Amino acid sequence: MGKPYSVLVVDDHPLLRKGICQLITSDPDFSLFGEVGSGLDALSSVATDEPDIVLLDLNMKGMTGLDTLNAMRQEGVTSRIVILTVSDAKQDVIRLLRAGADGYLLKDTEPDLLLDKLKNTMSGHRVISEEVAEYLYELKNAADEQEWVSSLTPRELQILQQLAEGLSNRMISEHLHISEGTVKVHVKNLLRKANAKSRTEMAVRYLNN
Repeated sequence: MGKPYSVLVVDDHPLLRKGICQLITSDPDFSLFGEVGSGLDALSSVATDEPDIVLLDLNMKGMTGLDTLNAMRQEGVTSRIVILTVSDAKQDVIRLLRAGADGYLLKDTEPDLLLDKLKNTMSGHRVISEEVAEYLYELKNAADEQEWVSSLTPRELQILQQLAEGLSNRMISEHLHISEGTVKVHVKNLLRKANAKSRTEMAVRYLNN
């Protein structure tokens, strides 16, 4: 995943979407993978090839940004998915980050700062607008530790249970008749949802719940 980083822009407002696309293409570090106006079209766009970054609107008609994010992660999409929205509501920030978003940026972000944040996400950082960054503390210290488990898909829960039994990725892939690569994607998403640094930490927290 070298430069230029490819970006898929998903937003149901045509004018705003065009503006974001122009901003992306103005920086030589980025290339435009595509632009779509709905979650369904976004899923179709990544079916055969994935961009480096999916820049995803939250409040879209029909399939919301959260629905789209969940569907992409269930399909094993490994792109960095960054939410770009007008909503600074605490519940939205926590819900989207728990679901596996790699960033949460507000639409009133300065253009140059937005581009910098997208570059940061390609370095493995979770990028958050300063205005909502304080909610991260609550995300890390949620009183109800069980919440992250309830957000898992049936397949993720299945894999988590086998991880907790000490099975390796290869053993899990054989048990579930899926590729080892698919298991790795699920484990990556599990670590993100659990906000855990290792498989062991995640397994211990799961078993203690």
